This record gives sequence, C-alpha cells and structure tokens, in this order.
Amino acid sequence: MTMPLSMVDIGETKNIVKITGKDETRRFLENLGFVEGTEVTVVSAISGNMIVNVKDARVAIDRSMANRIMV
Repeated sequence: MTMPLSMVDIGETKNIVKITGKDETRRFLENLGFVEGTEVTVVSAISGNMIVNVKDARVAIDRSMANRIMV
C-alpha cells in the first residue's frame, strides 16, 4: 500500500515508489535525491515540515513536497 511521505512515522524507513506532480517539481525532488527505489528515513516532523535522510544526506521539505513523494 502506497502513502505519501508526510504520513510516515518518525524513525521509519521506506522505499520511494513514485514521485507525483509537475515535471519541474519532480525534477527538483530528483535533484535532492528523491528517486524511485531510494530508501528514505524520517528524522523529524514539526508542524508539517519534515527532515528526512535520503542518500546519506539530511533534507528538509515542507508538507506539500512530502505529499508528492509516495512510499
């Protein structure tokens, strides 16, 4: 069952299944390391904004971006 990254609990690791949204949004997320098949771990979530580990880097994204990343 796929769900948006914004619904993953802190400390949980998931694989990215799909990135939705416009081409420019998908390209932006791809440049940050969010690529299908990549593991992503939620480090923290504060009022919708998230810090995640992806490809050995910590990245901060907001809720709207997290909703486009399906895991």
